[in-house]
Amino acid sequence: MPNLLTQKQWKQLGTTLFPYLLILPVVLYYAAFWLRPVLVSVVGAFTDPATGLFTFQNFVMVLTDESFIPALRNTALIVICSVTLEFIAALFLALLINRKFPGSDIFLFLAMVPMALPAAAAGAMWTTGLTAHGWMNSLLYYLGILAEGDKIYWLAGSELSILALVVVIDAWQVIPSVMIILLAGLQNIPESLQEAGYVFGGDYLLVLRKITLPLLKSTIQTAVILRLIAAIQIWLIIVMLLGFSRLPILVERIVYYHDEVGGLNISYQMATGYTLIVSFVVSMAALLYLRISGMSDRKQEAA
Repeated sequence: MPNLLTQKQWKQLGTTLFPYLLILPVVLYYAAFWLRPVLVSVVGAFTDPATGLFTFQNFVMVLTDESFIPALRNTALIVICSVTLEFIAALFLALLINRKFPGSDIFLFLAMVPMALPAAAAGAMWTTGLTAHGWMNSLLYYLGILAEGDKIYWLAGSELSILALVVVIDAWQVIPSVMIILLAGLQNIPESLQEAGYVFGGDYLLVLRKITLPLLKSTIQTAVILRLIAAIQIWLIIVMLLGFSRLPILVERIVYYHDEVGGLNISYQMATGYTLIVSFVVSMAALLYLRISGMSDRKQEAA
């Protein structure tokens, strides 16, 4: 049988297929451990538990759940406040460290410490710290802010104050990771471009606004989108601090129905229904941010 491909064609085919062979193990891994559970969850969300037939009733149950609106509202507030606070603080720290002042390496190391803590460890640390006799009140007493015998009941406030507390704790742990992304982007910007801005009479804020931030746009998009996705999925710190249902969050509802009350007849359908809604919210949030960012760029170009 004649050879259908020449040696050169075989070589070209091998060169073309080689990258796909390299990623094949990852594709197989995701197919086995990610794609299959996703498909099972999608099917379960549209399946009637009694008859096994296709239905939208599971989503009706989720949308009429008394915790759904509070969970959606709380998630939105956490995402808006958390992402805004973390981006501003992380950008400030990244710009500061990028100036390479004496001791900046030590400052960077200390700033990265919260990022190294697992979420469960951070939750346990803040759970013990925010009790009436926890280390937060002890610290405030030794600093002279609290008098002897005075206590702040951190977790006994209103829902809004607890939301603010969760945002601050989340920011404390996440700001370092956003800062590292932005710092990497800043260090890839050629210094000659910024120096040219100063040569032509620009001050620091003008160079930052006209040169640095536009060149940092792709890095900012990456950092914000990753942070959006992660902020929507906050739940562990809330459950460790408050338990289930006191401050309902979308992902917390998934865990609640899957683990806490998993024996109910509707538990699986509620958990999968919430899962698809969270996936939809994450996708829409990322697309909305990209659209707003693109519209802003077009307006700047038109101007």
